[in-house]
Amino acid sequence: MEGDAFSGLGSGAHHHQIDTKILQTFQKSFAQVQNILDQNRLLINEINQNQESRVPDSLSRNVGLIRELNNNIRTVVNLYADLSSNFTKSMEASSEGDSSGGALRSDAKAGLKRNRPA
Repeated sequence: MEGDAFSGLGSGAHHHQIDTKILQTFQKSFAQVQNILDQNRLLINEINQNQESRVPDSLSRNVGLIRELNNNIRTVVNLYADLSSNFTKSMEASSEGDSSGGALRSDAKAGLKRNRPA
């Protein structure tokens, strides 16, 4: 991913620092997602092989593999939700000229809570 992907965010040295941090957070999250998707591909292949084999032990093993696959999918959904939230908040902070530097915390979670309709 190129560093200019979010070049439209903010201006000046402070915003560049925030942009770089946001970009690094996105890259880290996308790398996590890709790693999990790669694991899922292997799990699905093994599940299919076990299903085709019709060997009782292999079929029993599929129960645990499918649970692992479901957990991985849940993790990917959560990572994408966090990415979406962080991206929205970074855009809001950039458009408001927020110079607090608090758009993202170091744990990749947004520092602000999502407003829910009443």
